Amino acid sequence: MDWHGWLTIAITLGVLLTLVFSNLTSDIVLMGALIILSFAGVLDAKEALAGFSNDGLITVAAMFIVAAGIRSSGGVELFVNKMLGNPKTVRGALCRLVLPIIPISAVVNNTPIVATMIPAVTRWSKRIGVSPSLLMIPLSYAAILGGTITLIGTSTNLVINSQYQALTGKSSFGLFDISAVGIPAALIGAGFIIMVIPLILTQRQSASEQFADRKKFTFEVAVAGNGPLVGVSIIKAGLRHLGGIYLAEIDRQGTIITAVASEETLQAGDRLVFVGEASAIFDILRINGLVASHNQEPSIEKVVPERCLVEAVVSAHCDCIGMTLRSSHFRDRYGAVVLAIARDGEAIKGNLASIELHPGDVLLLEARPAFVTRQRVQRDFLLINDLEEERPNHALAKVSWAILLLIVGLATFNVTSMLNAALLGAALMIASGCCNIAEARRSLDLMVIITIAASFALGAALQKTGAAGFIAAKILSVADGNAWLLLALTYITISILTEIITNSAAALLMLPIVLALANSMHLNPEPFVFATMMGASASFATPIGYQTNLMVYGPGGYHFTDFMKVGIPMNIIAAITAIIIIPLVWPLSG
Repeated sequence: MDWHGWLTIAITLGVLLTLVFSNLTSDIVLMGALIILSFAGVLDAKEALAGFSNDGLITVAAMFIVAAGIRSSGGVELFVNKMLGNPKTVRGALCRLVLPIIPISAVVNNTPIVATMIPAVTRWSKRIGVSPSLLMIPLSYAAILGGTITLIGTSTNLVINSQYQALTGKSSFGLFDISAVGIPAALIGAGFIIMVIPLILTQRQSASEQFADRKKFTFEVAVAGNGPLVGVSIIKAGLRHLGGIYLAEIDRQGTIITAVASEETLQAGDRLVFVGEASAIFDILRINGLVASHNQEPSIEKVVPERCLVEAVVSAHCDCIGMTLRSSHFRDRYGAVVLAIARDGEAIKGNLASIELHPGDVLLLEARPAFVTRQRVQRDFLLINDLEEERPNHALAKVSWAILLLIVGLATFNVTSMLNAALLGAALMIASGCCNIAEARRSLDLMVIITIAASFALGAALQKTGAAGFIAAKILSVADGNAWLLLALTYITISILTEIITNSAAALLMLPIVLALANSMHLNPEPFVFATMMGASASFATPIGYQTNLMVYGPGGYHFTDFMKVGIPMNIIAAITAIIIIPLVWPLSG
């Protein structure tokens, strides 16, 4: 192995450490690795950019659009809402939630399913009197388990299949080849969710419940009629930089001014609504020209068209992650004011302006109506209680499912390739009106797409330079030539990596090494590829290990340890199931 191989190993380690210990997103880190590999001559331009034209990546993009069609047409609601009903027990509720979600996730990308279901499950939990903390993790886990059943269940399965073809020159796996291990894992996992998780999870207040009394987060003062602040701007009145509190809105004779600009001029009788510690009201009232507000109805409780109160989860895509509300210029950036923040199941107290935003934080926002529309495009936040949510065209729900079944049929019976079936399905979703062009564009998760494409480059470098073979030789010395132990090490390594970095990146980085391992021992590569798929998809132990876990983290009011308490047993169950069944279906010997 020459210096190219050592450089590739160093870059791989650098990527893993950066993803674990920094706030940089996976697409940025892996694109940086791609640039270094290309600049250093490890890969030529064609090899470095091959991932962007990979048929697996294009299939993933097309399936995002298919999932958007199912979601926008109300296809998920059509299937699930009939199943939810009015259960009398927690286990009854879990049965009605988990059992429909698993088969849906087998054929539809699980991220849009969970995004659609979070608001619905939040409302349903209130109606049936079950804490959301007993339902949100099961929702995510059911979607993850369903994704392991078919090749199209997760984007990870699709891209592993595609990289396997690229690295070995062998034909594609069938749509249901992984079902032999995925279905048993899903059934056993579902049993654990329904029977055991209610005994482990603690009932917690969700963020929605903690935000219910909005008066706790605000206080009001008024501008004196003949005082010195009449006609003075917000900035000149000294009301912009107040330390632990900030101005959220102005109630001017019944009209609400939200996300107040610094240049806004105060008028007599204005009611100023501040966010922060209530004890600061005494400091505010010391400002000459401000007096106590004696109105009976708090401004924040008024229903007015000028503003909407929105609960939103900070997504992994948000540009403000790692920044404070003040340093991110949150008000100017989004046209919204943060009234409260919940993290790890608790509302954060104190000076909100100095709080750094983390993925999974739940924000109570006072926003202009345009905020909701923008977030459907920007996706910095997942909206939990979006009252202005676009209503799906339920008349097309059955059409969207028919299109999906057509895709599955074409791929299952080898009428055409998975790529062509997915592209046809995406085109039909748009042509039929199940989703429009704007919705199709919004469905394309650029962060995921770039991460996958750049991961192909690093995987190709590991194979080309011999680095994968070198690492494989070191692992072989640990396995001591035992094929079954090697399979177990493959699964466990990828499962651990998936808990700390993205699952697609973990799988694509490890697959060249896994194939080199199988080749070195003259073993059948297929069981190791399926172990890679299962290990990368069955990620339960942390909220950052899988996107759907992060999505339910805030709405469920969870602590980080809640995922470990139920997720580690789930990981062990999935691992034992996969490691036992895979060699029975796909012999390890070559």
